[in-house]
Amino acid sequence: MREIVIISGKGGTGKTTVCASFSYLARKATLCDLDVDAPDLHILLDPRPRVTEAFISGNTAVVDAASCVGCGACAALCRFGAASLSGGKGSVDALRCEGCGVCVDLCPAKAIAFPEKHCGDWHISDTRMGLMVHAQLFPGQENSGRLVTLLKRKARELAREHGLDMILCDGSPGVGCPVISSLSGADLAVAVVEPTPSGRHDFQRVAALCDHFRIPVAVLINKADLNEQETARIEKECLERRYALLGRLPFDQAVTAAMVQRKALTELPGELGGMLRRAWDMILALPDARLKGRLLG
Repeated sequence: MREIVIISGKGGTGKTTVCASFSYLARKATLCDLDVDAPDLHILLDPRPRVTEAFISGNTAVVDAASCVGCGACAALCRFGAASLSGGKGSVDALRCEGCGVCVDLCPAKAIAFPEKHCGDWHISDTRMGLMVHAQLFPGQENSGRLVTLLKRKARELAREHGLDMILCDGSPGVGCPVISSLSGADLAVAVVEPTPSGRHDFQRVAALCDHFRIPVAVLINKADLNEQETARIEKECLERRYALLGRLPFDQAVTAAMVQRKALTELPGELGGMLRRAWDMILALPDARLKGRLLG
């Protein structure tokens, strides 16, 4: 089973547009949107949930005013400024609470509960491209790396259950914990890069992360015609680092037109769709060794 993750060093490079286009071409693949903080693959694929589950992660302290004796121990012990004493009763600001549990354990009146926190929801859905696993954290919630790990596990289970030979993931943007979780166990990372100094720098950071975990990298340069000098620098870097260069996509209003129709570029006729088809064929043609581990020497 191949596991391919579409990544970028930052948001807005066209990663989701590329992933949706590849999803149409993949045919027998389990799809997975790993951007759980601000997912948008569902906008193009119109998923119909068959399973929806709550994502429970962490705890938040809650004071029972009836049991509170107003001793102020919680306010004195809390290092995060979440607990306070007002009107002779303790209270906890849920937005400040880090869920450490100190106030719960040391409250002399045992007046503080510690319920689990509902941080968001995850789904298994049907789409016109196939089965899709996706999620949405509630605003301000953390532990996105843990949710990404959960989604990947569910995607692998679905692939085995339905006899699918590929998992195609729209990875989290950036280089933080959700991206590390996105890349875990991947056979190939496809980096969508913008030809700007900041875009090249972001690409270097996420490529270094892939190198650290020995995950092969293939590169697709988006809006390549907007800055030929930066495009040339990225191509040179790909050659030096032995990354597969999948192609140069031009800036094209066809992307916006496809979005308005909620379609992938490969579903519609046009030059960009053809270029993405050729890029996908190049991915499938990569030798097995490139998809199992980076060739050295």
